[in-house]
Amino acid sequence: MKLSFVIPCYRSENTVVHVLEEIKEKMTERPEYTFEVITVNDNSPDHVLDVLREYASTHDFLKVVDLTRNFGQHAAMMAGLSQTSGDRVVFLDDDFQCPVDRLWDLLEPLSQGYDVAYAQYAFDDRKESFFRVLGSRLNDAMMCSLLDKPKNLRVTNFIALKAFIAEEILQYKNPYPYIDGLLLRSTQNIAVVPMEDRERLSGSSTYTIFKLFALFFSGFTAFSIKPLRIATIVGTGTSVLGFLWGIFIIVRKLLHPLEIDAGYSSIMAGMLFIGGMIMIMLGICGEYIGRIYISLNSSPQYVIRSTYQKKNTSFSETEDGKERIRETGNVKDQ
Repeated sequence: MKLSFVIPCYRSENTVVHVLEEIKEKMTERPEYTFEVITVNDNSPDHVLDVLREYASTHDFLKVVDLTRNFGQHAAMMAGLSQTSGDRVVFLDDDFQCPVDRLWDLLEPLSQGYDVAYAQYAFDDRKESFFRVLGSRLNDAMMCSLLDKPKNLRVTNFIALKAFIAEEILQYKNPYPYIDGLLLRSTQNIAVVPMEDRERLSGSSTYTIFKLFALFFSGFTAFSIKPLRIATIVGTGTSVLGFLWGIFIIVRKLLHPLEIDAGYSSIMAGMLFIGGMIMIMLGICGEYIGRIYISLNSSPQYVIRSTYQKKNTSFSETEDGKERIRETGNVKDQ
């Protein structure tokens, strides 16, 4: 049995080595397992790439993938997934918060017939910022209402899945990948494993409120047309209310012909309400049309600049479709 760990890396030069060391130590408990670790540098502005390359030069289980620009966490996860070869794949973060010490508990449901297993943290115990917890709550509500996520499932970044699910996810070639949506689209045979997340070793979450909303929009525009249906229902309801209000005005005028009612305030309120609803609906339609346009232009999910991996006594670097073997300082093209 082979395990593949996928770790997207961004601003984690001070933490990622601790994660790698914990994985290495944990795997010594089960010598029957072989493993590989795929780290993806999502164009991090710090020196995490140098840290990963230095670590890879002395550990042959590590493969370093370097992206050309910052494509986002889920695109980086897709890039790492494309490099895996294990029977089981484990996603985790680079900040040491994922409880790797509970790895075997996370993998146990897969041996019991489940396709995917999520670590599940209680919202009240999350060791994260207010905005990250708020974003998680909004994301959870969105997935329940739009993606038919089971209510007992709260998605996290510590996930284990079988190889055939990973292969199914990789069939998705469009931009703006959303891993949780792809998992829910592939299977409903999902287990949850209660755990407690840990404090970050250093730094703070790189998810801003804008990134959280961008992830939110990616989720519901990529895998659901329910927002368009909601727009239709709201538009229909607004039209019905306007029609009923018109009938009310006519009847009142017939019953009280001498009554004078300028009604400027109510007219302005109605115009602002209806105009606002129209703009919201147009914005939702625009989001879908924009995603379709970008997909038709074949915008890539990610672009890999190069990969690095130690192979026995040599160190291989794959770049621009070529493999170069570094041996005692010499570089050869293959």
